[in-house]
Amino acid sequence: MKKAKPFVKWVGGKNQLLEQFEQYYPNDLKNGCIKKYVEPFLGGGALYFSISEKYNIRNAYLSDLNKDLILTYHVIQQKAECLLDFLKQYQDDYDNTEQEKRNDLFLSVRKHFNFQRFEINYNKLSDNWIPRAAQFVFLNKTCFNGLFRLNSKGEFNVPYGKYKTATILDEENILAVSDVLQNATITQSKYTSCFSKVDEDTFVYFDPPYRPITQTSSFTTYTGTEFCDAQQIELAVFFQKLDKEKNARLMLSNSDPTNINPADDFFEKAYKGYNIFKVFANRAVNCNGAKRGKINELLITNYKDISK
Repeated sequence: MKKAKPFVKWVGGKNQLLEQFEQYYPNDLKNGCIKKYVEPFLGGGALYFSISEKYNIRNAYLSDLNKDLILTYHVIQQKAECLLDFLKQYQDDYDNTEQEKRNDLFLSVRKHFNFQRFEINYNKLSDNWIPRAAQFVFLNKTCFNGLFRLNSKGEFNVPYGKYKTATILDEENILAVSDVLQNATITQSKYTSCFSKVDEDTFVYFDPPYRPITQTSSFTTYTGTEFCDAQQIELAVFFQKLDKEKNARLMLSNSDPTNINPADDFFEKAYKGYNIFKVFANRAVNCNGAKRGKINELLITNYKDISK
């Protein structure tokens, strides 16, 4: 079976950081004592797929606020073969459409995706979830930079990405992801919903919308709601609550504001008493995607038993 990897492109995805992150995993995970994994800001799920492959995870609780992302996870978990039929059709349509007409194809799918949201019951898996999941994957793989952004009306409004090629159908990976997801409970919910799922044998990874380090790097509204400093503080309080009441192993990622302002101690204050490490990522730090470079990102843990 092929190794599972994220089936969507996602802002702030962790694929490039997995090798660095592994140095900071708790020893209890590496020696097999931790058997439960919780990820409340799931996104592309890179860390979950990597950890599931390497460690003895028997149960996972995965959640995100993005309704269509979670819908697609459910479809891949339970209806992967049916989804593949729809993705093959989208792949054929894209490949057989002339380059100058692909924007029209994209806009047609986007228009239907936005209209269809009124017909979807997100609370119960049904057959009409399958074409919607296929639309979600198609739009993700063909839109600009794989962004997911909603306007004030709740409409997906990212433009076409003008790609000469796009991998819409990745059958091997979809099946591998479906296999890995069989041990997971997947919910569309706020991160606080994980509280009852956590115990002392759990590893929890938080990957919230990053605190912007510049005005132009801000992207905190992919679910249609803001995640500003007040919400960052609320998350820090929840982190402390889990630490004190559940005795679980906790790890959290965020931006490092000292990349721009060395005096910005926002996270040092919010996570006072916890361990704050720095890892290196290739990110664009402004709206010009060409202006990339290695910048620091923060990794915060409530444990020191790591083997770097």
